[in-house]
Amino acid sequence: MKFSHLADCHIGSWRDEKLNNLSTEAFTKALDLSVEQKVDFILISGDIFNTSLPAIEKLKTATKKLRKVKDSNIPVYIIPGSHDFSPSGKTMLDVLEYAGLLINVVKGEVVDNKLKLKFTTDPKTGAKITGLLGKKGSLEKKYYENLDYTNLEAEKGFKIFMFHTALSELKPKELEKMESNPVSFLPKNFDYYAGGHVHIVKHANIDSYKNIVYPGPLFPNSFSELEKLKQGGFYLYNDGDIKFISIILHPTISINIEAKYESAAQVYNKILAKIKTINTKDAIVTIRITGELSEGKPGDIDFKSIYNMLESAYFVMKTTSMLKTKEFEEIKIQADSTDAIELKIIEEHLGQFKALPKELQKELTTALLHILDTEKQEGERIMDFEERIRKEVGEVLKIKL
Repeated sequence: MKFSHLADCHIGSWRDEKLNNLSTEAFTKALDLSVEQKVDFILISGDIFNTSLPAIEKLKTATKKLRKVKDSNIPVYIIPGSHDFSPSGKTMLDVLEYAGLLINVVKGEVVDNKLKLKFTTDPKTGAKITGLLGKKGSLEKKYYENLDYTNLEAEKGFKIFMFHTALSELKPKELEKMESNPVSFLPKNFDYYAGGHVHIVKHANIDSYKNIVYPGPLFPNSFSELEKLKQGGFYLYNDGDIKFISIILHPTISINIEAKYESAAQVYNKILAKIKTINTKDAIVTIRITGELSEGKPGDIDFKSIYNMLESAYFVMKTTSMLKTKEFEEIKIQADSTDAIELKIIEEHLGQFKALPKELQKELTTALLHILDTEKQEGERIMDFEERIRKEVGEVLKIKL
């Protein structure tokens, strides 16, 4: 028996177009590799798309590739993930299943107030597959609490349980605040537990639960994931041998610079020195700057020149969110009301706009804050509310908006 296990594809997850396209490319490549490996079937443990209503072009690309897989006589078994549902509970996966491109294995009925799941049997291998969907905020917990484990654990044959939830025993330290459930929520006596939701690459055995597998995202979904994972991938199961298959669309190179009470110019030089030692051609480059500047602010670092030096890279991104500066001043206020706090902040910052007298600055700022704090009236249309706010702001500033 051979099958591939994917999860957290998040097609369309990045706002930037170039990275957004990579999430789609990772999905198509994973399916192509699965077809090349001649797998018997494919498992996708939730979050095929990043939203319940994906962009039409993303949907078309995914549908075309799923059709190719179907034409290769390879069934795709899925469970919905936390990103697959709209607030109304609808999901695009229903449409894809209706078209015969996917098979949702979350099937069952409520008997005596208990959820009794049914197995979907793969016709070629006889593997018996079932599972539970994932919900935002770990709301799938109620399904596990009401789950009837009897028939699941007593069933004979090769069994796969698909789930989209975080397991407390396998959470990495950086995700310690993430909502999770204990491994005991999973039914026992299964041969493979196909996990999703947690973006970690993990194959573990816990007590009597063997082959608990998280393949991580098909393509990293954030700056920190790019730094940590470098690329995405999926697991391939081949008669008991479980192997991780990397999907490398572009190499990821991370540049980490610590400002040790240095100036913005000195930090800039440290970045340049690092760039000269690496080959960034066609790579995704992340630049993280931490520490503390002795003078200047993050904006004084000449990133425009840095980007020019990295013009051969596929994509460059940076973060200075953890970089401290001596020029930062914490606002310390003691006040008993919101109005008093606002007034103190206004008074501390008067005089920054030197073209107006301080008293006039104070008057204008207070008036604008009062207008912008106005709430929409009962029955008032949004367009009328916005027009009213514009008119009032215009009257204060004596301009037409």
